[in-house]
Amino acid sequence: MAFVPAPGYQPAYNPTLPYHRPIPGSLSVGMSIYIQGVASEHMKRFFVNFEVGQGPEADIAFHFNPRFDGWDKVVLNTRQNGNWGNEEKKRSMPFSKGAAFELVFMVLADHYKVVVNGNPFYEFGHRIPLQMVTHLHVDGDLQLQSINFIGGQPAPNQVPMPNPVYPTMEGPPTFNPPVPFNGRLQGGLTARRTIIVKGYVPPTAKSFVINFKVGSSGDLALHINPRLNEGTVVRNSFLNGLWGAEERKVSYNPFGPGQFFDLSIRCGMDRFKVYANGQHLFDFSHRLSAFQRVDMVEIQGDVTLSYVQI
Repeated sequence: MAFVPAPGYQPAYNPTLPYHRPIPGSLSVGMSIYIQGVASEHMKRFFVNFEVGQGPEADIAFHFNPRFDGWDKVVLNTRQNGNWGNEEKKRSMPFSKGAAFELVFMVLADHYKVVVNGNPFYEFGHRIPLQMVTHLHVDGDLQLQSINFIGGQPAPNQVPMPNPVYPTMEGPPTFNPPVPFNGRLQGGLTARRTIIVKGYVPPTAKSFVINFKVGSSGDLALHINPRLNEGTVVRNSFLNGLWGAEERKVSYNPFGPGQFFDLSIRCGMDRFKVYANGQHLFDFSHRLSAFQRVDMVEIQGDVTLSYVQI
């Protein structure tokens, strides 16, 4: 069962290094690039480059370069016509050797905003027009879990499929929302609608829940409950005041302590289809036949959210 990304959400899962690929639709204001990975136990440095073209002599609009070299720091710079510009440094290291991280680059009109593990880290002013940036280049002492381009346009070879089968995202994105999260599905849940939840499971987490709820009655069409103390992902429904039969079988469990996850929940005509980190996790047949009555998404418990789009 292939993972099909919704328009404006262009993920690559477990990419190999060096990662050196075109930015889908090219860089534009409002785009965010999410990089999830693990820093090497013996990490000395890695880099993320926003490049103009792909050759070895390509201009670099933004060079982001964490360095563990005794004076731990992050170096930021630009390279034009083979010459490096004025170096900017932040003598603060937001990455830990051997630890998972989430690195976000938000593209704004006059600068790149860098966020690490949910915390604002740096703002780097544009020295090269962002419209000229075509490629993202990542390499160094790290392992990549995923790279997501959010808010851009599909690349020319990623033409959307016909509307009947292509997933959709309708609501505005929410960055780093607090927990508990309560989001309203404007117009109710519809077939092919996709909800994206990106987050982090704290090392001490025990459990969290994602509910697809009918606000007027409290019914839950789908209750997703990762239980870390049991090592399982429980699914259920709550209709007319009664819990249904639990479903627990999954081919793998992406919700480990200290791990980031990328969840895609799609509503089909007869079932929910749920993907984690680009892999099919489970299906859940509709128990509430009038699933269009679902108008809320609730997220509660031991989880830190970095991005939700409903």
